[in-house]
Amino acid sequence: MKFPYSEKVLDHFKNPRNVGKIENPDGKGLEGSPACGDMVAVYLNVNSETLVIEDIKFESYGCASNIATASIITEMAKGKTLEEAKNISWKQATEELGGLPTVKAHCSVLAVEGLRAAIRDYEEKHGLVSEKETTTEEVVRRRLKHVMNPMAGLDIVRTELVTKIEINEGSVRILIDLPSDHQFASAIKEDILEKVESLWDIEEVKVVFTE
Repeated sequence: MKFPYSEKVLDHFKNPRNVGKIENPDGKGLEGSPACGDMVAVYLNVNSETLVIEDIKFESYGCASNIATASIITEMAKGKTLEEAKNISWKQATEELGGLPTVKAHCSVLAVEGLRAAIRDYEEKHGLVSEKETTTEEVVRRRLKHVMNPMAGLDIVRTELVTKIEINEGSVRILIDLPSDHQFASAIKEDILEKVESLWDIEEVKVVFTE
């Protein structure tokens, strides 16, 4: 029986490039969930004048395909402008690796989405988003789907920690069904603020825990 992984996939799995975390990155993206079996975090440092990705690293939780794809994508993105990196597709990443088993195609999609999320994070923080979407409850809820509930390994929306989202004249109020002194409350709040404060038309974000 033919082994399902190419030599290049195995090389990037055993010797991943650009693995690790950038402290205080210019942009950060997180896609997936440990509960689903795969998760990728991508960190960027960007030249503010040329918008070239000067450094990129990733952290991965998952299978060989997940790690190998994240590794190859960081190689492909490094040295490119944000616009060029946005155009990297999962098909290109798969081809660069010499192919992936069909059942593992989602791993390449996950890595690409992690890269694009990091780019979007940078653009929002630096006012580079051309199409500005008005913030609605659904927009905030989409952001919160990228905030993990450490107790369950799923996001805080699917685990129903988010009980209410209120938006009023540039202010967002998010109610979380968790005591303020819970061991994960501080980390969840920090992650929420990071995901929501970058919205272009939001000036204040309040995270309210149950007492």
